[in-house]
Parts: sequence; structure tokens; C-alpha cells
Amino acid sequence: METPNARKHDDPVASVRRLANALDAAVRIPGTNIRIGLDPILGLIPGIGDLAGTVLSGYVVLAAVRLGVPRPVLARMLVNLGIDTVLGSVPVLGDVFDVAWRANSRNLALIESHVATPGAHVAVRNRKLDLAIVLAIVVLGALAILLSVLAVRAAFGLFS
Repeated sequence: METPNARKHDDPVASVRRLANALDAAVRIPGTNIRIGLDPILGLIPGIGDLAGTVLSGYVVLAAVRLGVPRPVLARMLVNLGIDTVLGSVPVLGDVFDVAWRANSRNLALIESHVATPGAHVAVRNRKLDLAIVLAIVVLGALAILLSVLAVRAAFGLFS
């Protein structure tokens, strides 16, 4: 007999899909067709919120590694995350950018495209690649904090 939870584990992309949706499009803004998620909301907290968004988005990239996504696609995913991190770190304007860019949805589409390709779904554990991806995410997280601090300092410098 199959349990309801067993079906959830059959789809290796399901948890990534739920996370990407939560980060990019969980809630519709009333009266509009615009959807927002946790990423732009977290970004309202300079530094810490941007770091949290980067770490959560990094999980999507790490999931792609576990799913055997090819390195060129992983590189594209890191570029998407990098753009989101750098531009999203600008207070207020970056949060508006996060609503439009949706790096997690873009990366989910890359994962789904890979998984949909017949014979492409070959998950291979590569600890060096895992470490390189984690290191890239850590660097992006540090960059998010640095850019947020610089932007806040510059903003307060304008008002003094």
C-alpha cells in the first residue's frame, strides 16, 4: 500500500519546486497579477535578509548538483544566483528587482529541462563539485552582506 508521502518522494524535483515557488511566487499581491515570495521580503532586511535569500537560493543549485545537472548549466544557475545576489542587495530597488528577476524560478526551469531530457537524469556524487558550489554560495552570501552594508552606508551618507 502506497502512502500519500511516498508519491512526494518519487519526484526528485518536487522539493526544489516548492522552495523556488516559496522564494519567488508564493503570494499574489491583491488587485494585481504580481506574485512575490520570501526572497524580496527577506531582502528588506539589509545584509542578513540578503544572506538568507542567497543561502536558500543556493539550496536550489545544490539540488541541481545532486540531480546530475551538467556543469555548464550549473554555471548558468550560479550566474542567475549571482545576478540576484548582487542586484538584489541594493536596498529597496533590489527588492523590486528580485520580484522581476526570479532567479529561483529560472534555475528551477533549468533543472526541469535537464530532468525532462531522456537519459540525462544521472545523479553522480562529486564532493569536489559540491564543495565548489558551496564555496561559490558562501562567496555570494558574503558579497550580499558587503553590498548591503555599503549601500546602507552610502544612503546614510547622503542624508548627513
